[in-house]
Amino acid sequence: MNTAQKNVKIKLNSTIHPVDGELESYELWLQGSLIQKSGKTFLRYEEVLDEKTIQTTVKMDKENALILRSGGVKMRLPFSSIQDEHGHYDTQFGALPIVTKTHQLSHEHHENDLFKGQFNVNYDLIIGGQSVGNYKLEINYSEVRV
Repeated sequence: MNTAQKNVKIKLNSTIHPVDGELESYELWLQGSLIQKSGKTFLRYEEVLDEKTIQTTVKMDKENALILRSGGVKMRLPFSSIQDEHGHYDTQFGALPIVTKTHQLSHEHHENDLFKGQFNVNYDLIIGGQSVGNYKLEINYSEVRV
């Protein structure tokens, strides 16, 4: 099993268009690691939200992706370009089932002199059978030589 791990800088852009409410956009610059293992690409990073540290892993391949968050927020958010996917968001009252309806999913990865790439997903988040909004996530990463 061949495993490669690189330190990367990450630019994350997120746009949320809720069904009820105003458009929200934010941009984060983060440090993380890129891991390639068994033909899959994993991106790991930490962010702080409302004074809580959240560890995030993004698992990417051509037709599927999975975002796992733990720490201050616990969530399993799967994506498929083929079908709707079921995940969950943990609340203080228990796990809330969620569904993602993916409209667009792409991952480009380049290994010239440095590792770099881009991950994009556009999806509707469905809770209780109803869409709560359209979400767009773009992650750009590039290797940092230490």
